[in-house]
Amino acid sequence: MLKIKRGIFISSLLCFQLYFSQSVTVKGKVDSQVDVENIHVINKTAQVFTITNRNGEFEITVSLNDVIVFSSIQQKSKSIIVDKNMILFKALRVTLEEQINELDEVIVGKILTGNLLLDVQNVEGDAPINFFDVGIPGYTGKIATQSERRLYEATTGGGIIPLNPILNAISGRTKELKTQVKLEENEALMLSIKGRLANDFFASNPLAEDLKMDFFFFCADDENFMKHCKNQTDFSVLIFLRMKYRQYLENLETTKD
Repeated sequence: MLKIKRGIFISSLLCFQLYFSQSVTVKGKVDSQVDVENIHVINKTAQVFTITNRNGEFEITVSLNDVIVFSSIQQKSKSIIVDKNMILFKALRVTLEEQINELDEVIVGKILTGNLLLDVQNVEGDAPINFFDVGIPGYTGKIATQSERRLYEATTGGGIIPLNPILNAISGRTKELKTQVKLEENEALMLSIKGRLANDFFASNPLAEDLKMDFFFFCADDENFMKHCKNQTDFSVLIFLRMKYRQYLENLETTKD
């Protein structure tokens, strides 16, 4: 009889451990005094991520003891370790504190005088060559992404009264498409910078391997990211990354405290 009870106990324990070792989809919500939309929710352990919707809600796949990081330009970064209650109830709620980041003034290159003739003479570099300079016809514009094409369709229409822009504006679809296009552009630029500059940057600005991707998401969340990184020289981008690196380390220290 004792052996039977012991067998039942061991079987129950194994089933319990098996249940909590499996991955589950957790539904969560972020609370904050500022905007809770488009906050990055990153499972650093499983290397998956998502973003919150306009209500701060999200879904993400987790396992027991996974580390979940919440990252946003407007909130302080926060890390959560997945416990048994989260697995059992498949729910997570977290409150983020507001983060105020001030961008230092940076002057790159020569200062313009305001005199057009003098400023043109001081500009260095050759003008780019296009198809027409060499007598070859060709399309030189940017190829639209799927989201950009959807946005164009949503904001244009035919007839005397174009209905597409009106209906999509009322339903909120236009706003969602604009947000999606901006997110895709941000992410594409962030991945391009990571691929070009990550090795050189982290050689002189060390960071743990599991934090490097989170750092680039942190940079991309900055409202000035496109301004300081799009169509800029690598030198200008590195100045921006260095400034964000200091902010990121400060946020890590604040999180530890």
